[in-house]
Amino acid sequence: MTYATVPDTHPPKPRGWYKRNEIALTPLLFLAPAILFFAVYVIIPIGQSFWISLHEWDGLGEAEWVGTANYERLLGIGEQPMDRKFETSFWNNIKWLILYLLAIPAGLFIALFLNQTVRGIRIYKSLFFFPFVISQVVVGLVFSWFYLPREGLLNAVIGLFGFGPVNILGDPSLATYGIIAAGLWPQTAYCMILYLTGLNAVDPEQVEAARLDGAKGWRMLWYVILPQLRPATFIAFVVTIIGALRSFDLISVMTNGGPFGSTRVLSFYMFEESLSEFGFRMGYGAAIAVVLFFLMLGFILYFLWSMYRDEKGAH
Repeated sequence: MTYATVPDTHPPKPRGWYKRNEIALTPLLFLAPAILFFAVYVIIPIGQSFWISLHEWDGLGEAEWVGTANYERLLGIGEQPMDRKFETSFWNNIKWLILYLLAIPAGLFIALFLNQTVRGIRIYKSLFFFPFVISQVVVGLVFSWFYLPREGLLNAVIGLFGFGPVNILGDPSLATYGIIAAGLWPQTAYCMILYLTGLNAVDPEQVEAARLDGAKGWRMLWYVILPQLRPATFIAFVVTIIGALRSFDLISVMTNGGPFGSTRVLSFYMFEESLSEFGFRMGYGAAIAVVLFFLMLGFILYFLWSMYRDEKGAH
């Protein structure tokens, strides 16, 4: 006995707008909180800094519109000379930037050493990891004691070789380099951690194939290992550049911008002009912050473009 099937004459219910776009909208919904926080705490403050830089303002009273006058005074546009403090701060930032990049190859070679199977390797990893977990303020205090002219360990060591005491932080020609050396200690540890993570993702089959082809030592490192460490290298470059350009805490702890203002950098000069007892020129400090932001942005965009070009060439 057979039964005839009755066709469904009801039309299908129309799908809602969200159902039709669910695949495209779901990722955006997950990203929305992060985008909101990024806009509130990054994008909007950047716009506010640029707006404040166009005013003369002490942070409390009425802001007076001055246009680009702060930038003209800062960069020496027109008849007035360039701000000497800004010039010193700018060139000190360039020194920080160049020498801070030494942390990247140093971190790489320490990571290569720690990636080996060596007896007691956990102790070595702990020793090299230690600078990364301590505060920059503590690093500044440790190196301030290390550089003491009479009681410091540095002068005790060079005294063994017959050299006289050196006042690193009291000499305007040496103080900046002494602070950079202190900053390189934790920054190298950070780059080491990035490269250790990258080395764990290196394809062992490529390494084995390269060994069969006779590659070893520097050739293995240059042609096999480093190409696979490009993401870690990119992150190391970006983080190191940002760290070099926003250096503030070590300078504040170790020299407070001295001696004679020789260790100022842009971030510290911005603080002096905006918030110190001798400043409260919020507009001028914001102009310094905008210059620092574009300097930092230029380097980051260059590395992003370089990485994009390499990825495009690989495909």
